[in-house]
Amino acid sequence: MKVDTLQKRLRHLADREKAEVLRRFFKTGPGEYAEGDVFIGLTVPQLRRLAGEYLHIRRVQLQRLITSPVHEERMLALLVLLGRYRKGGEEERKQIHAFYLDHRRFVNNWDLVDLSAPQIVGEFLLNRNRKLLYRLAGSSSLWERRIAVVATFAFIKEGRFSDTLAIAERLLSDKEDLIHKAVGWMLREVGKRDPDAEEHFLRAHYRNMPRTMLRYAIEKLAPWKRKLYLNGKI
Repeated sequence: MKVDTLQKRLRHLADREKAEVLRRFFKTGPGEYAEGDVFIGLTVPQLRRLAGEYLHIRRVQLQRLITSPVHEERMLALLVLLGRYRKGGEEERKQIHAFYLDHRRFVNNWDLVDLSAPQIVGEFLLNRNRKLLYRLAGSSSLWERRIAVVATFAFIKEGRFSDTLAIAERLLSDKEDLIHKAVGWMLREVGKRDPDAEEHFLRAHYRNMPRTMLRYAIEKLAPWKRKLYLNGKI
């Protein structure tokens, strides 16, 4: 089926009121992190169902979706890539990873990053060289830096924390709130599996961590311990 047909289906499902809510939620106004992003008002469950139907669209059509100015079309492209990645063999996964990196500038909001990076980047790199993540962590692009840290979720799930902690340390002085949240989230996930590993990192760095990062990182700690960290008394 052609992309034009799919896009017509998307417009038919579009919800103007939902689109307005999404534009506000994802900060698309002037000077905001997603300035100019276009929403038409579809839900993630709707997009997941469509991705299942369009799992085998041709790459040229997939490229049209992922480069679209419409947020939901880019998300649909990523859902298709994820579906293919899960079902694909080694060579197909390699191609999907490369396609993703070639188009990463279109993975340009936190929901798109968080949906795709753990598998297409992180899982792919589980047993490969991870220099890519450190390059992305040093990027001027907010979204590339977020890809770098969120991709390490795949390592965390395997009990491998060193890259998460190393990238978190590099991002301690980042100026973006969305990076503070992502780093804090990954530190919290480390702590769920190895509290000592998280606390060792926190004790070394918590006084210099942005407040949002710290709050996210300590969210699952006992209330009395959270209070000590927040008051600088650890």
